[in-house]
Amino acid sequence: LNPRTAAAMLDIARGHLRDGRQLLVFNTHADWDHCWGNQLFVGPGAPAPAPIVASRLCAERFRAPEAGAYLRSMQEQEPARFGEVRLVAPTVLFDERLTIDGGDLTLELFATPGHTPDHVAVWLPEIRTLLAGDAAELPFPFARSPGSIPTLRRTLARMVELEAATALYCHAPIDRGPGLLRENIAYFDALERQCREALAGGVAARPGDDEDVEALVAFPFAAALPPGTDGAALPDFYWQGHRGQIRMMLAYLGGEERAAGKVGAAGD
Repeated sequence: LNPRTAAAMLDIARGHLRDGRQLLVFNTHADWDHCWGNQLFVGPGAPAPAPIVASRLCAERFRAPEAGAYLRSMQEQEPARFGEVRLVAPTVLFDERLTIDGGDLTLELFATPGHTPDHVAVWLPEIRTLLAGDAAELPFPFARSPGSIPTLRRTLARMVELEAATALYCHAPIDRGPGLLRENIAYFDALERQCREALAGGVAARPGDDEDVEALVAFPFAAALPPGTDGAALPDFYWQGHRGQIRMMLAYLGGEERAAGKVGAAGD
């Protein structure tokens, strides 16, 4: 989030930096809550110099004008929280895959797009542990556009194929386990099923802004949650995100059907 939270994470790691072990920093992607503490590790006077590993697309997002504009906006809104943040891009870049031989453990970084185009996850094969980042989440991960939904679903399937014994996420309890991957897949399967049925029944691929899309596709937020999940305990943005993903799925499937000549332009 900021240099202070990065320093708190570093304090946890310090006890393990012995016997010649090298500190490595990973940016799973360039969203602000995953990389705004980078200045602690790179640049003149950095208190804990270390390589920051990320995808090449991640570094490109740092250089985009909107990254600086968003930081300035957040600094104006919450100066106490973000006033010290400087954008510092990752320093070790790769495209699809990077393998780091750590001796007793191997780190396999691989592209996991969908939530964002630049997202990467980490696989430790010797202990069958997956660090999924934001590619999976409780109650579900977020796509950013209609076209990114199939990409995110392929990423989830790819992570399931690893057959992890342990899976850790940036936005889920540490004991949630690998089963969350299948629960996320089930969410998108149900989302597609409900949206296809709604389109077949005449629902527009792009409903009006005032439409209750949960009712249109008969997929309320409570039904979208993994078993045992208390929706009342979740932040409101998950409910808003669910409604957004209904709209994205309708738009994606509507475009797919138009391409196949099944529906006309009505409703767009």
